[in-house]
Amino acid sequence: MFFQSNEPDSRSAFDLPNNSFLGSIRLTFKNFTIGHTHDQSLATYVVLPLILLAFIMILIRKEWRSQKPFLWLLALNFSLSVWYAFWWWGAWNPIKEQISIMRAFNFSRFHFLQPFIFYGLFALALVYFASKGGWWKKLAILGLVLQIGVVFAWNSEVLYRNAGTPSIDQFYARDQFKEIKDYIGKPQKDYRVASIGIHPSISQENGFYTLDGYVNSYPLSYKAKFREIIAKELDKSPLLKDYYDGWGNRVYIFSAELGKHYLFDKNSTKHIKNLELDTKVFKEMGGEYIISAVPIDNATQNNIHLEKTFEDNQSAWKIYLYKVGDLNA
Repeated sequence: MFFQSNEPDSRSAFDLPNNSFLGSIRLTFKNFTIGHTHDQSLATYVVLPLILLAFIMILIRKEWRSQKPFLWLLALNFSLSVWYAFWWWGAWNPIKEQISIMRAFNFSRFHFLQPFIFYGLFALALVYFASKGGWWKKLAILGLVLQIGVVFAWNSEVLYRNAGTPSIDQFYARDQFKEIKDYIGKPQKDYRVASIGIHPSISQENGFYTLDGYVNSYPLSYKAKFREIIAKELDKSPLLKDYYDGWGNRVYIFSAELGKHYLFDKNSTKHIKNLELDTKVFKEMGGEYIISAVPIDNATQNNIHLEKTFEDNQSAWKIYLYKVGDLNA
């Protein structure tokens, strides 16, 4: 990705950010207090208040010389939030336009270090309080207990199950997709599939070769070719058009009617009524089947026909298997 000198990759076409100076300041404090969705430290409710309380006490009591590790780590962690936020400041853009690696590589990702530093600060703050004895020591114990409670409450198995998302076994639906594979009856390497209404990773996990996927670096020519399949759907939705053209790591069969939603389970009543795909290009790229989580009402207008519907008690999905017709159809 860094040293290839031949074909440009998809990251070279990323849109440049245009955050304002004030917007970057707001993002700094948002990141420091709430965190980023990819590296949640869960520091907002217990960890950060106790860290700031320790910081205030150190300043008031003029103990900064004995607490240098704590102060340096706190400064480092806040600096990471500043770096993250101002990486998206539009003033960088003239430089990013000239230096391709600054456009293609997300240097703001150093914020992934923040949870580690937050918990180091938390440990130092608890030790600091405990060293004071009395109620301060009880506060340290209470803070530790409360944060353990926060972490358990935010456990992914608890959080996402309560939100109604499927379990891993329900998500990957191995028995159901084995039935699909057996129905097609050909070696999986000999044909390509794509998904609608569910993530392509499900097909990939079950051994299918896919035209689509969540890919963070791939040839720019592939992005352009795949775009021909979904061009009319992108034209219907400025949101999806910007999402694909300006980013494009989700190389998905987008439908304007579905938007940016990829988890239509078997209880869904959603139908796609006016899908417009270029199935000729789909076929040229080796695609033969579309694995859809929702029925496509105008399938025949897209030169695809429903082969079979697959249901399984252990699966989260009801799968509609469509086959693309011949190029001359």
